[in-house]
Amino acid sequence: MSNKKDDNSEMRRDDLYHIIFKNYPDVLNVRQVSEILDLSTKTVYKLIRGKQLSCLKVGREFRIPKVSLMSFLKILPPPDSTG
Repeated sequence: MSNKKDDNSEMRRDDLYHIIFKNYPDVLNVRQVSEILDLSTKTVYKLIRGKQLSCLKVGREFRIPKVSLMSFLKILPPPDSTG
């Protein structure tokens, strides 16, 4: 029975991922995150520097995976960092 619960839990995570912020790409830039959160880009950079928001650095720019934003908002559990 616990396996069925895990399947349902996984399905809900996938559904949430595709429903929430569906008009945005899987990897966001700082401007997009600031739009979604209704914050200034300066505040988003502070969240990144404070390691409150996980991101990738591509060249000189930060990219925030949608799952990281959803984890920050406590919609999804934090991504597994053992990968």
